[in-house]
Amino acid sequence: MQANAPALWYRVPEEAGRAVFTGTESLLNQTGISFADLGAFIFCAGPGSMLGTRTVAMALRTWQALRDRPVFSYQSLAIAARHEWAQKSGRGFAVIADARRETWHCQSIAADGTLAALRRLADADLPAGECVTPENFRAWAPLPRPAAVCSYDLAKIFPALGDGDFFTATDTPDAFQHEATAYKKWSAQIHSRASAPAK
Repeated sequence: MQANAPALWYRVPEEAGRAVFTGTESLLNQTGISFADLGAFIFCAGPGSMLGTRTVAMALRTWQALRDRPVFSYQSLAIAARHEWAQKSGRGFAVIADARRETWHCQSIAADGTLAALRRLADADLPAGECVTPENFRAWAPLPRPAAVCSYDLAKIFPALGDGDFFTATDTPDAFQHEATAYKKWSAQIHSRASAPAK
């Protein structure tokens, strides 16, 4: 995107490990600008494909090491909810996406457009009322109840977002997680005949 110029969008059907690079190269070739001309990066922190998001975050950190530029993240369900809310003439609902292990990412939006905090909920804890799910989001479990599909076409969503705090500056791009990763302590033990359990 360049100042006072229309945004350019490029969809790549490949997995993120290749697409982030082939897509970037194609857009730069299309615009005639160089990678050094890029002034900032915007990326989706999720929810979505954890591997894909972390791959893009890794690429951004690498590019930041070459030259420091501002990086801004956004959450997928928040912008999907705001865009769908505008189409629904101010009705409240929830946007849900599969979080695995029989839980759902849940982004509620009130009738006045206020976004609640993003939560991860079990089927039984999802809010009453209408639920929608973004198009083309992968699901490993059937939807807990009937839900319409909402748009996740960023070329349409971004220009229509309007006012709102959707973007967060970050020095360390990474995938969104509901809670910090917990690690279990591991004690190394050399396996030998002496350490084997008695039969």
